[in-house]
Formats: sequence, structure tokens, C-alpha cells
Amino acid sequence: MHDFDDSTLWRISEFERIRIETGNSGYAKLGGPTVLPTTLVSELARMEYSPTGSEPLEVIAACMRHREPALIYLQYSGLIWPITVFPRERLYHSPRDITPELQKGVRDLRIHSVEPPGVRAPGHFMTERVAEEKHYRRLDELLWALALHGPRGTLLGEISGSAAYRVASDFHVGTLPLGGALGPAFTRLRRETASLKVIAKWPGMNVDRAIRLLNALYLLAGLMVLRMHPAARKEPSTTTGPEWLSWMRRSR
Repeated sequence: MHDFDDSTLWRISEFERIRIETGNSGYAKLGGPTVLPTTLVSELARMEYSPTGSEPLEVIAACMRHREPALIYLQYSGLIWPITVFPRERLYHSPRDITPELQKGVRDLRIHSVEPPGVRAPGHFMTERVAEEKHYRRLDELLWALALHGPRGTLLGEISGSAAYRVASDFHVGTLPLGGALGPAFTRLRRETASLKVIAKWPGMNVDRAIRLLNALYLLAGLMVLRMHPAARKEPSTTTGPEWLSWMRRSR
């Protein structure tokens, strides 16, 4: 059986052939738990029947809420991109840095499947399951790029509905890129509380940009969601459609 090479990504056809022949993926080469935690599996199962269930941001957000690591296979341009997210450590593992590709815009990115992690986070006592240090990267950079440039164009469920928004006072964007109209909008949200509709009307902004900025801030714990504020407004949502949990179910 072949393993993923650190310098390459697998084509979908080869990835699925290995699964059929071996009952496992080549990327689970370091072994690990046979199942994901029940609470996370339950939420992922509910997503299968939601309009946004195949969106990477929705799946990673679930891992963040449950603070559970998971090996997520992203599908894009005929290739499988394996990433293992570690919410507690704010890290992710990947054979290559995919954030530059995400920043180009990856609206066709989707979930192929989800498995238990095959590697552990740095510092774990089971050192034989800790991968090379160079393959661990900041999760915040991935979340930021995915929220701003990925396929999701609707608010995450936790921040949607009737609400007004503001940047948390203790949040610092650091070196994360805020190009174009996003920079002034971010600065304005530090001193103003506004609904999605109002933010979308700020100079250079629109509904899509406002949604992406709010999702990014939320995933980095930088967003205040105010339900009872006078500025709170209910916003419409759009839909897309899924299917990807079959492998996870077969592997349990």
C-alpha cells in the first residue's frame, strides 16, 4: 500500500482505489482511533441533510465547537487535500501549506470525507504519532483564508438570524491579510455595532464580503454577536447542497 508523499497530493481516482483495495486511506498511515467522538459524528451526520453540509467551513466549525481533532479530506481540482485540524492547539497538519492556494479563491472546494486523526499534535506523549514539525501550521491562517476565499457565502448558523455584530475589544488580527474594503470595515466594526445589511452597504463592501468577514472573525473568536441590540436585524440566507458522510459511516 502506498502512502501520501509529503510533496504531492493524491488524485481522487487513486485515493478511492486505495480505499477500495485496502479498506483504509493511504493518509491514515500512522494509525489511530477507529472512530470519531460520538458527539462530533452526530453533528456531522445532521449536516449531511443540510443545504451546506458539504462545505469545509461548516465541518471545521463543528470540530472547533466540539474541540475535537479530525482528519478532513478536501476535494479540489481533481485532487485530495488532507488536513488534520487540532482546535485545542489552534494548529492543523498538512503535507503542504494550502493557504496560498485558498487565497486565490477556491469556490469549488468541498468535503470528500472525514476520518479520525492519524497524527497527534506536537508535544503529545505518544511521540511516535507526532509528525514532522514543519507540517504543523497555524489554524487561524487556514480558517481566515477559507472563510474569506472558500465556497461558503452564507453566515454560519451560530451567528445567523436576528443579530448585530462588533469586533471583540481584545481581538487582534495580527499578520492576517485584510485587503481592499475589508480593512476599513474591520476597523469600523471596532467602534460600531452593525447588522449584516448595514455592513454590506459600507464603502467597497457587499453582502458576500460582509458575510465572509463575519464568518472569519467568528471562527477566530474575534466577533461579538448581539441579539438584543437595537441594530440587530434578521438576514436572509441562501442554499447549496451536499453528500459526503458515506465513507465515515462505512469505516465505523
